[in-house]
Amino acid sequence: MSTINLEIVTPTKMLERSDVSYIRCPGMDGSFGVMSGHCKAVIGLGIGEIKVSEGGKDDFYATSGGFVEITGEKVELLVETIEKSSEIDTNRAEKSMTRAKDRISLKDEKDLIRAENSLLRAVNRLKVSSQ
Repeated sequence: MSTINLEIVTPTKMLERSDVSYIRCPGMDGSFGVMSGHCKAVIGLGIGEIKVSEGGKDDFYATSGGFVEITGEKVELLVETIEKSSEIDTNRAEKSMTRAKDRISLKDEKDLIRAENSLLRAVNRLKVSSQ
């Protein structure tokens, strides 16, 4: 099976993986997968789970969105945040979820969108942490 190289770039760190056989990303219009030979593309990412398959093992990451650039030789994820499932602080995520729900219940329109996005990120982090 052919493989691809993966770079994950955030404002504070860069992760590199080689010999990746499959990547599943949360696109703005739904999840999509990338394998060797995928056509070139730049795609917007939403809040969600990234799955990386390498050497028969799957790793899961939580992201808050960004972009993916697919070229012939590599896939580059340009994301605001990335957290490996095993590194997610579930207590912090649960507290964030509770705060977001409290802000949403106040129905303050100014903060409603921010609170809803915060809730989506917290729920995603908790989902990914269970992988």
